[in-house]
Amino acid sequence: MFNKKTIDDINVKGKRVLVRCDFNVPLKDGAITDDTRITSSLPTIKKLIADGGKVILCSHLGKPKGEPLPEMSLAPVAKRLSELLGKEVVFAKDDKVVGPGVKAAVEAMKEGDVVLLENTRYRAEETKNGEEFSKELASLADVFVNDAFGSAHRAHSSTTGVASFVDTVASGYLMKKEIDFLGNAVENPKRPFAAVLGGSKVSSKISVIDNLLDKVDILIIGGGMAYTFVKAQGGSIGKSLLEDDYLDYCKKMFEKAKAKNVKLLIPVDTVVAKEFSNEVPNHVVKVDAIPDDEMGLDIGPETIKLYIDAIKDAKTILWNGPMGVFEMSNYEKGTKDLAQAMADLDAITIIGGGDSAAAVKQFKLEDKMTHISTGGGASLEFLGGEELPGLAAIQDV
Repeated sequence: MFNKKTIDDINVKGKRVLVRCDFNVPLKDGAITDDTRITSSLPTIKKLIADGGKVILCSHLGKPKGEPLPEMSLAPVAKRLSELLGKEVVFAKDDKVVGPGVKAAVEAMKEGDVVLLENTRYRAEETKNGEEFSKELASLADVFVNDAFGSAHRAHSSTTGVASFVDTVASGYLMKKEIDFLGNAVENPKRPFAAVLGGSKVSSKISVIDNLLDKVDILIIGGGMAYTFVKAQGGSIGKSLLEDDYLDYCKKMFEKAKAKNVKLLIPVDTVVAKEFSNEVPNHVVKVDAIPDDEMGLDIGPETIKLYIDAIKDAKTILWNGPMGVFEMSNYEKGTKDLAQAMADLDAITIIGGGDSAAAVKQFKLEDKMTHISTGGGASLEFLGGEELPGLAAIQDV
């Protein structure tokens, strides 16, 4: 499946290896609250250290938009990485990312040393894929390794630009693992193959729904996007989330599912309230008869039963997007019960990053899933059949 060069195909001994990681971790008061993205990159980093590479790591964090904002510095990541690797990770602090001090630090590296650069988005050119910044990054390295699946859908200096100016471009283990899992799930799944799509907007999942209807046996729709599907079938959805522009698209998807003999399920009941709040009273109504002054905030008990029943025989399940506003305790049940049902199944369960990954962690079910993707937007675009620029820039085997 994966026909790109990986770090197993290259010799890095004595070479300077620039590795694009995804260290876009959540921070609170300067402390990392979830280090999953750091631990996910360890196999690649450890392999390059063991092979005698001089390992230079780079990543973005947040959206500083070309400003060197101290609260988005990668300093806490360097500290955490040092702890996880059991060796010093030198933090090359420089608001310009690649300056004389950084070049000197790289020059002084010995085999197996690790240096972490400052947030690549401190430079405005990063997100514009500026050639000069790409060349500056490339000047530090003999080899470029992209292991940032979470940023693979972006054509930035540190994900694609730099690749044009380095002789050897390979993928790390995380990138390979992501593509193997997501790719195999979609192209060569164990059947029955079920996909569960939630989240707030139909518009963000257009290509995914369309692409998956060609591949799956069952497609389950939940979350805020479900109400546009309900409305498309003539239901009354009150103040629920609605994307008027996508009603025709939803109608077409019902037709396509029928033509492809795919079971397309939408909610039959929903938990509603007068406000988007955990504090106001809520009750359950039929999904196509929501009162005008109320909005749907989670799938209802009948729907939960219907969906769990629909996936019970599935051998591959791909899940992207929550079933309701799971961040509020009154509206977490749909997401939680479905996640639990998936965790209990003897099936390949793939969680497509973003909010679904956050939900699975919130309910402490991450160890029960086969694979949790580190990329929300990237996994969506990949599942939608789109080419990822960061992946395309890696050399073929």
